[in-house]
Amino acid sequence: MRSKILAFAGSARKDSYNKKLIRIATEGARATGAEVTLIDLRDFPLPVFDEDLEKEQGLPAHARQLKDLFNSHQGLLIASPEYNSTISPLLKNTIDWVSRQAEGETPLMAFKGKFAGLLSASPGGLGGIRGLVAVRSLLGNIGVIVLPDQLCISKAYEAFQENGALKDEKNQEQAKNIGSQVAKWITKL
Repeated sequence: MRSKILAFAGSARKDSYNKKLIRIATEGARATGAEVTLIDLRDFPLPVFDEDLEKEQGLPAHARQLKDLFNSHQGLLIASPEYNSTISPLLKNTIDWVSRQAEGETPLMAFKGKFAGLLSASPGGLGGIRGLVAVRSLLGNIGVIVLPDQLCISKAYEAFQENGALKDEKNQEQAKNIGSQVAKWITKL
């Protein structure tokens, strides 16, 4: 079985360090034979999650599109920035909308049993690790199997080459390895 992985960064910024980092992780997944769908959450604008809005208007069209993407993939690769020591609002809002149960669906069907690999790049000295703690906890609570290995890139403003690769070869290989691990775990099960 060929694994299908959905990859994205939890940042909307055009020149996001995490968008650069997720591209590297996708290389590792693809090298292992996975089919990877790399998306930009900026292409799926959503209102702030609001149950009243959902009740009045239903699931927003972009939330439905994202949910369909999540449902059609067995794994996730997420590069998440750290905002004020936690998860980015964009990533949290995306997860909240995608988690909504429609009539006839099982609860959290877009998440349960999926494998996820996590990465983060941050200008700070800790590389986004505090934010990944929140992401890991959230995903685990909604049924995602989060792989233990993760990568945090500190001082991201000086970590990347002009071509988007990481300057540190060990970090470059580790980012690819996280993508590869997600692909391998999907095929094992």
